[in-house]
Amino acid sequence: MATENTVTTLERMANLLRIRSIESTQAANSGHPTSCASMAEITSTLFFNVMRYDPQNPKNPAADRFVLSKGHCAPILYAAWAEAGAFPVADLNSLRKIDSDLEGHPTPRLNFIDVATGSLGQGIGFAAGMAYAGKYLDKSDYRVYCVMGDGECSEGSVWEAFWFSSFYKLNNLCGIIDVNRLGQSEATPLQHEMETYRKRVDAFGWHAIIVDGQNVTELLDAFKEASTIKDKPTCILAKTLKGAGLKGIENELDWHGKPLGDKAAGIIADLKKLVNEETLIRPEIAKITAKVAEIKKSKEIKLSSPPNYDGKKEIATRLAHGTALEKLGKSCEHVIALDGDTKNSTYSIKFHDSFPKRFVECYIAEQNMVAVAIGIATRQRYTCFVHTFAAFLMRAADQIRMGAISFTQVKYVGSHAGISIGEDGPSQMALEDFAFFRTVPNIVCFYPSDAVSAERAVELAASYEGAVYIRTSRPNFPIIYKNDEVFHIGQAKIVVESSADCCTVVAAGVTLHEAVKASEILKKIGKAIRIIDLFTVKPIDRDTIRKSVNATHDRLLIVEDHYLEGGLGEAVMAALADQPNITIAHLAVREVARSGKSAELLDKYGIDAQHIVNAIEQLIENKT
Repeated sequence: MATENTVTTLERMANLLRIRSIESTQAANSGHPTSCASMAEITSTLFFNVMRYDPQNPKNPAADRFVLSKGHCAPILYAAWAEAGAFPVADLNSLRKIDSDLEGHPTPRLNFIDVATGSLGQGIGFAAGMAYAGKYLDKSDYRVYCVMGDGECSEGSVWEAFWFSSFYKLNNLCGIIDVNRLGQSEATPLQHEMETYRKRVDAFGWHAIIVDGQNVTELLDAFKEASTIKDKPTCILAKTLKGAGLKGIENELDWHGKPLGDKAAGIIADLKKLVNEETLIRPEIAKITAKVAEIKKSKEIKLSSPPNYDGKKEIATRLAHGTALEKLGKSCEHVIALDGDTKNSTYSIKFHDSFPKRFVECYIAEQNMVAVAIGIATRQRYTCFVHTFAAFLMRAADQIRMGAISFTQVKYVGSHAGISIGEDGPSQMALEDFAFFRTVPNIVCFYPSDAVSAERAVELAASYEGAVYIRTSRPNFPIIYKNDEVFHIGQAKIVVESSADCCTVVAAGVTLHEAVKASEILKKIGKAIRIIDLFTVKPIDRDTIRKSVNATHDRLLIVEDHYLEGGLGEAVMAALADQPNITIAHLAVREVARSGKSAELLDKYGIDAQHIVNAIEQLIENKT
């Protein structure tokens, strides 16, 4: 049982954290001090009694992890780290300033933040990934703590993470829901129905503990109980009041997301009497006790063996990707694969069968799968490849977006893209994936067109220090490249050319093969075309495209298995925006597709070989 001195010190620290949150939001003239106030005792208890970490080395791989899912409470998180000694307390007043890394919501620009939060409902998924890494990959006993708001528990992604965490028995994970009753514009759905929260948490296989979230003694007992639970995660349901401890504001609506204004001085004066900072004894931070094996990662991760295709058999790029992933697993023990119950279609099953302990089956919960991957990838110990149909990655667009803000290095592999998948129909056809992924900051977007380039794309993705998207295809394609062909990020390949070329065609994936067929048709009538395999849609090889177009009478045809907007066409046209004399034609899917055989669909939506031939003839006719 906690001593009276311990409880008193943590109570005083909680009020000091309230003061710091009010002061910093006053200085910024924006922020969420009332949301910070409700979790003051939770934060004080965790940071100054429970968690084992080193403020001077926050990224220590053996340290306990903390995720603030309710990211708008960043001011109190920053205050806790400052009071712990991670940076000067005086810096707190730079909150939300343009030249400060103490942003409105936490990001890993700060060395004590692992993942960016603020888009609600995601933090617990990130924490689940960290806990999975701790239990099954690092095989360590560090613990992971995640504070959620009650409002964000309306998000389905929260319950995806709850299910995942109980299924994998993540007893090293402790979630805390700050049930402060009030949302942004009105009361939360359950308000203070704590028993309903308990039943929900219990139904998802967690150990639930209800406490008064403003009572340090109850919190200490709850965290101690959580540390003893076997084979399931714990959720502490903390009944609190928004604006707790702030006289005249506590438990009142219309104070969300705003500083205290004229009320701040009086409230701070009252809180200072409770803190008595001159005699406050700062508790010692719990020392790290967990052990984690050192990981020595090579900067460049290579395939265990090069591509080995005889060119006689057509191979799907999704299959070649699976082969490459398995090779990466052989050469690097820190490569991890995740899938959403599609492994026998994405061919991540090859990795699963060879390295089952490094494969995470996330089932049909794509938002959580991406969040888990981002959580595992923090602290840069593991290289994570995430798999599902490209269309279903769109469901996790917000998690991918937040991953970018977290500077994650997760690699996303989307299979079954485009109308070329055939009979499954439009719900399965990713036709907007590049439109999304191209907007993700610092990401590389690969679109391999044969087995050799697919293997090399996977290899390049593994070593790239940032996020990656690889679009793989369902149909089998002929082998284009020799096994020793060298590929680079941002470097296209010219696969057909002659000195008599009358037009440049830019394509990738299935449309590249259709373009090659078109070149054979045109050759029979005395016309030659130059064909470029884009390979990476982002970054795009502007120079190769520009030089080829200029050498082919400034005629350009772009053909893609993607909607008109946002894909290869717009990427190429943006790259050539300063070239005013080019005549451009663009073949793309222009309406919602339907079921049918692959060849039928390519014809119906105007991106097959014959349509390429027709478009080139029209280009020549228009520019003569």
